[in-house]
Order: sequence, then structure tokens, then C-alpha cells
Amino acid sequence: MTLESGPSATGPILEVNDLAVSFGRGAWPAVRGLDFRLNPGEVVGLVGESGSGKSMTAYSLLGLLPFGARLDRGSILFQGEDLALLPPKARRNLLGRRLGMIFQEPLTALNPVYSIGEQVAEIFRIRAGLNRKEARARAIELLGQVGLPRPEGAYASYPHRFSGGMRQRVVIAMALALNPDLVIADEPTTALDPTIAAQIIRLIQSLTAQRGSAVLFITHNLRLLIGLAKRVLVMYHGLIVEELTDFQDLRHPYSQGLWRALPPEPGTGADRRLIPIPGQAPGPGELIPGCAFAPRCPQAQEICHRELPLLKTLAPARRVRCHLSC
Repeated sequence: MTLESGPSATGPILEVNDLAVSFGRGAWPAVRGLDFRLNPGEVVGLVGESGSGKSMTAYSLLGLLPFGARLDRGSILFQGEDLALLPPKARRNLLGRRLGMIFQEPLTALNPVYSIGEQVAEIFRIRAGLNRKEARARAIELLGQVGLPRPEGAYASYPHRFSGGMRQRVVIAMALALNPDLVIADEPTTALDPTIAAQIIRLIQSLTAQRGSAVLFITHNLRLLIGLAKRVLVMYHGLIVEELTDFQDLRHPYSQGLWRALPPEPGTGADRRLIPIPGQAPGPGELIPGCAFAPRCPQAQEICHRELPLLKTLAPARRVRCHLSC
């Protein structure tokens, strides 16, 4: 299956160059030099196992790195402005207005002592300058748009009374409240069953398309990106190892392994055994010579253990970092 693709005539909304993030003053690299871009209105997938650096990439874009992490180098050009050079206050002012974030676990993203409506309305009061009555009306309207039944009742409810899928809808509402130009969705369907996950994906697609927002959709599941993402970036041990637009043309052994490890699609009646990727992904403190995937790769050769392959461009929106696939 081929994903839609095409260059933007207005230039990228986000351009990341040589981004590197580490813990312990460079001793434990988490992101080791990323280069990618997003065009206006485009959905790009970022996929990889836990620990590959996906979420750390997202947090670095938003200036939300955890304690002990630091941005070592690189530029983050958002609509031509380097976010890495902005002072913290200026960067915070972009959050909500021009940059939106859909967090992985909505229960921890929502404050348990405030009602759902108060948390959504606060965005309109603080960021848009609306009075309480106006903010309440806008919040109720938005809760209805994300599919919450009886939005006025939902306004007065608290997070613990909602299911995981309903809480995720609230987090989506908060991320999209002010029509941001870029939305980062960090594994928004991880804790949801497949039916609810499909609903959440359709909701993100619909709302971001209406607003013209670009989306960086982070996940560990390649299949989720079919029909959603125009391009997919595959990440391993802090590096992009493949950029693709066609799921039938996976070149890197890691990308192929991620695909083979997926369970059969629900409802297909497929009867096959899962083929897990052997071994374990390296931790951020492990410095592996050559290709970091080589110790787990069934096709690895001597050069793979000795030299880190370059990320080579094979075609527009088509890159691969592998000695055997170039």
C-alpha cells in the first residue's frame, strides 16, 4: 500500500537538523542526530520500539525535556524560527497557540482536582483572553466536537469518571483548542482497545484536516500509520534508519522486523505466528560500534559491526541507513 505524498509549495512548517539529546552531559545519548521535516497539513509517522528516542524527540521539539536531559546540538526550525534558540518564556507562549501536544497517558495529563470543563476552558481564558462565560461556551462546543456525549454534563465531570478513550478525547480537545499549526501525538492509542483506537485515529485525522494542522504521529505500531501518514520515519537507538512512503517497500531489516512482529489484523482470519525481533533494544547508555541494530540483525555482516551506515537518499521522501540496502 502506498501512502499519499507530495512536496509543499510553501516550504516546511518544521525542519529539524542534526538534533541530539543526551543525559549526563553527553554520557548517555538518547537522540543522536535527527534530520527530518514536516510540511503544512501533512501527517508524518515516527515509529520504533520503546527506548528508540521517539518521545524524547517530541519533548525536545516542545522544550519539555525531563530533568537531566539536555539538547546537545541541532536546530528546530518552526515556520523558520529556531525553537532551540528561544528563551523559555517565548517558547512556552507557543504551546497551545501554535504547537499542540496529545500526550500518551491522558490520566496523568489531566488534573484530577479540576473538572474536565475547567481544564479546557482555562486554555481559552489564559491563551485567548476570553472571559469565563465565553470560555465555558467554547469549551462545551469543543467537547461536543471531539465526540463526548452530553458535553454540558461532561464539562462538570472529573477525569476519574471517564474511560480511557473519553479522557483521550479531552486531551485531543485541549491540544486542538486554539487551532495550532503543528500537533505532536505521542502514542495516543497505546492504552486503548483496537476499536476505540481506530475511533481516536479517525478523530485526529478529521479535526487536524479541518484545521490544516501538520501532525507528527508517534507510535510503535506500523499498521496504525496505514492510511494516516503521508511519510513514515523509522527510528532505532536515537537515529532514523528509514524514511518511507510505501509499506510494501521496507528496506531496513529493523523496519521489516517491526512489520513481521505485528499480530494479524483483526477480522482478517489470518493464521500465522508472530516473528519477534531477536534480542533487546539497546539502552541509551550503550554505545555500539557500527550499526546499532547489527547485534539483532539476521542479515548483519562484518562491516555492519564496524561502520555506522550513512542515511542515504534513494528517492524523494525515501531514505535508508543500511549497508545492505543501499
